[in-house]
Amino acid sequence: MNIGIIGAGEMGRCLASGLVKLGHKVSIANSREPASLADVALSTGATAVSLNEVIKDKQVVIISIPLKSVPDLPKNLFKNMFGDLVVIDTANYYPSLRDGILPELEETGIDSLWVQQQLNVPIVKTFNSILATSIQNLGRPKGDADRIAIAISSDDANAKRITSKLVDELGFDPVDLGNIAQSWKQQPGSPIYCRDITLKELYKRIENMSNDWSEMREVILTKRKANEVLMKADYPAYLQSLKDNL
Repeated sequence: MNIGIIGAGEMGRCLASGLVKLGHKVSIANSREPASLADVALSTGATAVSLNEVIKDKQVVIISIPLKSVPDLPKNLFKNMFGDLVVIDTANYYPSLRDGILPELEETGIDSLWVQQQLNVPIVKTFNSILATSIQNLGRPKGDADRIAIAISSDDANAKRITSKLVDELGFDPVDLGNIAQSWKQQPGSPIYCRDITLKELYKRIENMSNDWSEMREVILTKRKANEVLMKADYPAYLQSLKDNL
C-alpha cells in the first residue's frame, strides 16, 4: 500500500522501517522541511516529503507525534481525503511528563476521542500500547505461541480491517477492542498498556476490566500518573515494571 507517516520519532521510524521491509511504499514527514529527514529516510527506506505530500494519494496515514502537537497540524490537512483513507493515531497523553494539561481532553479522559475531534476525521487507535522496540524486534509469524497481541479501536469497521492486516503483517495479533470511545482500554495506565502479552492474556485482561469508563477512569488515570512519576525519575525502572507485570 501507499502509506504516509507524520512524525519521525522512535515509533514513526520503527513503523516506517518495518512497513518498507514488507514492500509498502512509505513517505514520512515532520513539522520541518523534508531535508531534515535525510538520515531517517536513509535508515528506514522511506521517502522524506512535506506535510501536504505525506497524505497525497495515500491509503493509510499514521500520525505518530506527541499529543500536544496534534492541534498544530494544518486544520485542513484531511479536507480532501483520498477515497477511504485510513488515519491511524499512535499517540498517548502524558500531561506531566510531556504534553501539559489539555483541558478539552481532560473532560473525557479518552485520548483518541480528543484526537478524532481535533482532526475532524475518523481515526484508528493502535501502535500506542506497544513499545517501538517491541515493534522492531518482537514480531513473529502467525500461529507462533509467543506472538504478541496489539489492540485496535475505531468507529470505522473497514479502517479496522485494513489496520488489522498491517498489524498482522508486522508480526502481531490484532485485537478489536471496539469503537473509539472504548480506546481508553489501551491507554497509559491500563493493564494491557505496553505489555508484551499474547492474544490469550490480552483477552483475559480485557475481560477483567469493566466496560464502563466511569468505573475505570480513576483507576487507569491514577496508574498513569504514578507511571509518569516513575518514568521521569527512572525510565529503566519503569520499563522493568512493565516486564514484572506481564
